[in-house]
Amino acid sequence: MVAGFLPDRLQHGVRAVLYPVGEFIHVSAIYLGLAVLTTLGLSLVLPSMRQQSQQLHEVVLTMFQADGAGYSGSDADYAWAPPSAGQAPAPTADAGAPTAAPSPDIAAADQKPAAGDQAAAPPVVASAGPLDFMQALSASMGDKAIPGVTAAQAQGLRSYLSRKYRIASSVAGALVRMAFAVGKERHVDPQLLLAVIAIESRYNPFVESSVGAQGLMQIMGRVHREKLQAHGGPAAIFNPSVNIRIGAQILSDCIRRRGSIEGGLACYVGASGPSDGGYGASVLAERRRIALASGIPPGKD
Repeated sequence: MVAGFLPDRLQHGVRAVLYPVGEFIHVSAIYLGLAVLTTLGLSLVLPSMRQQSQQLHEVVLTMFQADGAGYSGSDADYAWAPPSAGQAPAPTADAGAPTAAPSPDIAAADQKPAAGDQAAAPPVVASAGPLDFMQALSASMGDKAIPGVTAAQAQGLRSYLSRKYRIASSVAGALVRMAFAVGKERHVDPQLLLAVIAIESRYNPFVESSVGAQGLMQIMGRVHREKLQAHGGPAAIFNPSVNIRIGAQILSDCIRRRGSIEGGLACYVGASGPSDGGYGASVLAERRRIALASGIPPGKD
């Protein structure tokens, strides 16, 4: 009986020692598996987050450059930037063709005052890129008139966009000013541009779609790389003035190719067939609401 008793005691002791060891190994394996899954998940998510953070960082740094060197390009002079007193408006370059920058010698010669005219004001150097939006914002905050738009019409547009899309009234005024200037240049109804912005991004200049379209008018940067290069590179896509200008150029080309606004909107959204999934109807419905708020009849461009 003693011989049978000892093996049972030994087996019980071994089990008492091995059970917690087994539980520890089991729990460790679970936590190790969770750590592996977490690492794999982060390895898939972090590169995208890092890339977006880097893009936003580049945009912010460039927008705060005092000399405006961040977005050098051909579209330095926008129509809504008012010329100084006594200065004739500069001709507007075609957005589709990059404009060569003046040589340093020419620029230096232009800045020299005329002989015998010491009181002449120094020439106004047009700022490129983000300063264009800041000029529009400054004009909006100063309640300066928009060419061809009455004060009541401008206020109606600002109020509608500000309330519906939850943006500052001064920012809404700046975007309205830019839309009317660029629309005039590209022969596109400005209220159609405002409606496209509303449907595409709801006036969020930093939004990005699942397919990589970015900015107010959801420009595909990898498709329109050359257009962005003329404005300083990929980060320019988040600059409101650049995004609206390129978007208006694309929309104008689409309308011209398709022969109608409806066809142009289908082209803009990338629909190759007769159906655009209701995109055009949504844009045109929003344009009607914008026109009702402003009192400006929709254009026929």
